[in-house]
Amino acid sequence: MSLKVDIREDEEQNIKLAEILELLVAAGYFRARIKGLSPFDKVVGGMTWCITTCNFDIDVDLLFQENSTIGQKIALTEKIVSVLPRMKCPHRLEPHQIQGLDFIHIFPVVQWLVKRAIETREEIGDYIRSYSVSQFQKTHSLPEDDDFIQRREKAIKTVTDIFEVYKPRRKYKRQDGAEELTDEESRVHSTLLEYGWRYGVSKQGKIDKTEDKKKVLTPGLAPGRAEMNEEEDLQDAEELRIKALMTGMAAMEIEEGRLTASTIGHIVGLQSDEIKQIVSEYMEKKSDLSAEERPEKLGAAQQHRRKVASLNRQILQKAKFLEELQSKSTDLHAECNEAKKKLAEIMDYSEKLDKELASLETVESQADANTLQNLRSLVTMNENLKSQEQEFRAHCREEMARLQQNIESLKTDADEQGEKKEHTEIINQQYKIEREKLQKIRLLLARRNRETAILQRKIDEVPSRAELTQYQKRFIELYGQVSATHKETKQFFTLYNTLDDKKVFLEKEVNLLNSIHDNFQQAMASSGSREQFLRQMEQIVEGIKQNRMKMEKKKQENKMRRDQLNDEYLELLEKQRLYFKTVKEFKEECRKNEMLLSKLKTS
Repeated sequence: MSLKVDIREDEEQNIKLAEILELLVAAGYFRARIKGLSPFDKVVGGMTWCITTCNFDIDVDLLFQENSTIGQKIALTEKIVSVLPRMKCPHRLEPHQIQGLDFIHIFPVVQWLVKRAIETREEIGDYIRSYSVSQFQKTHSLPEDDDFIQRREKAIKTVTDIFEVYKPRRKYKRQDGAEELTDEESRVHSTLLEYGWRYGVSKQGKIDKTEDKKKVLTPGLAPGRAEMNEEEDLQDAEELRIKALMTGMAAMEIEEGRLTASTIGHIVGLQSDEIKQIVSEYMEKKSDLSAEERPEKLGAAQQHRRKVASLNRQILQKAKFLEELQSKSTDLHAECNEAKKKLAEIMDYSEKLDKELASLETVESQADANTLQNLRSLVTMNENLKSQEQEFRAHCREEMARLQQNIESLKTDADEQGEKKEHTEIINQQYKIEREKLQKIRLLLARRNRETAILQRKIDEVPSRAELTQYQKRFIELYGQVSATHKETKQFFTLYNTLDDKKVFLEKEVNLLNSIHDNFQQAMASSGSREQFLRQMEQIVEGIKQNRMKMEKKKQENKMRRDQLNDEYLELLEKQRLYFKTVKEFKEECRKNEMLLSKLKTS
C-alpha cells in the first residue's frame, strides 16, 4: 500500500531536481541514473554517498533498502540533518524539507556536499599518490638516483677530507696564570699565534736583517741605512711582542703527544758526545763574544783575571746546562721507550683492526646490501643520538646552573625583603578572604547554571510549530495507514466468519442428506415408518425455513444500519465542506484586514 506525502510539484522543483541529479552523476554517484528509483531515494542516496565520501559516518544502508516506510524515512532524514552541522555546512536544512522533497532548499546543500566530496577525493588521491611514491622509493630506485647517490657520497667524502686537511689546528694555548690582554690587537695576535700564524713578521725580513749586519755600509748610503734601521727596530719590537705573548703559552697536549717516527729516531740518535760538542761550541762562541765586547783600556793581568772568572762562570753554567741536558736526555730516553711500547701496541692493535676489517669486508661482501644499508643508517642514527644526548646533557647542566642561580638570587631577595613579612601576611589574609568569596560565587554560578540547564531542557522539550506540523502530518499518515490496516483486517475476519458459517451449513446439509439416504430404504418398507419419515422431513424443512427467516431479518437490520451510517457520513462530509469553505473565507477576510491595516498605517 503506497503512502501519500505532501510534495511540491511545480516546474521550478522539477528543474532543481534535474540539476541535483546532474550534480550527483557528475560527482560519480551513478545510481541517480536508475529510472526505477524514486526521487527521494536518488536525492537521499546521493547526499549519504557524499557524506560518506567526506569521511563522516552515518548509520544508513541504502544499497538494500529502497522505498522505505515513513518511519524509516523520518529517521534517515534526521540522521542526515544531524551530520550536516558537524561538517560545518553553511546552509540550513530541516528533515521535513527532505521528506517533502523541497528541492529548492535541498539544491544548495547538495551543491556544497558535491564540492566537498570532490575536494576530499582530491586530497585522498594526493595522499595515496605520495604514499605510493614513497613505497616505491623504499623498495626500488632508478639508475639516475643510484648514480646521484654514488656521486653525492664521493663528493661528501672529498669535501670532508679537504676540510679535515685544511682546517685550522691549535698548536699553543694560553696558560691559566698568564697576564690578561687588555687591547684588542694583542688578543688578535695571541689568537693567531695559538693557531701558528705569525702576523707582522716575515722570514725574508729576518734574513735581510742578518745579511745587513754582515755588510759594511758606505757613507753615501746613510739615508737608506736609517730607513732600514727603522724597519729593523719595528721588526725587533714585533719580535719582542711575539716572544712576550709566547711566554704565556704552552704547547697543546695533543701536539706534544704526537711523536713521528723521524722524531723518535732523532731522539734515539742524539748521544752525549754530541751534546758535549754542542756545549764546547757554545762556550767558544761565548768567549769570542765576550772578547769582542771587553774594553781595550784594561790591563793584561786584569783582562786575564776577568777572562778566567768569566770562563769559570761559563764552565759552571755549561756544567749545569750539561746536567740539565743529561737529565732531559734520560727523560727523553724513557719517553722514547714508552713511545716505542705505545707504537708496538698501536701496531698490534692496527693489525687486529686490519684483520677485523678484512673479516668484516668478507662478511659485508656475503651479506645483503639492504641489511648493510640499514645497519649503516642505524649506526649513523646512534652517533647522532649520542651527540644529541651530550648536547642535551650540556644544555641541562647549563639550565640547572641557571635555575640554581635564580634560586640563590630569589633566596637573597627573600632575605632582603624580610621587612615586608607583615605586609605579605596581610596580603595572604586578604587573598584567603577573596578566594572564599570566589568559591562562593562559583558555587552560586554552578547552581544558576544547573537551573539554566534544567530550564533549557524544558524549553527544548516543547516542540516548535514546524515540528508540531510535521508530527501532525506524520500522525495523520500513520492513522490512515493504521485505519486501512484495521479495515483490511476486519474484512478478513468477516470473510473468515462467513466462510466458517457456510462450512457449518454445508456440513449440516451433507449430514442430513447422508441420514436421509441411509434411512430411506428402511422408511419405505412400511407405511408407518414412511409417515414418520415424512413428518421428520417436514420438521427439518420447517427448521431450515425458520433459520432462513432469522438470517433475512439480520440482513435487513444490517442493511438499515449501513444506510443510517451512510447518511451520517454524507452529513459529516457536508459539514467538512462547509468548514473548509468557512476557513477559506476567514483567511480571505484576514488578508483583506491586513491590507486595510497596512494602508491605514501608511496613510
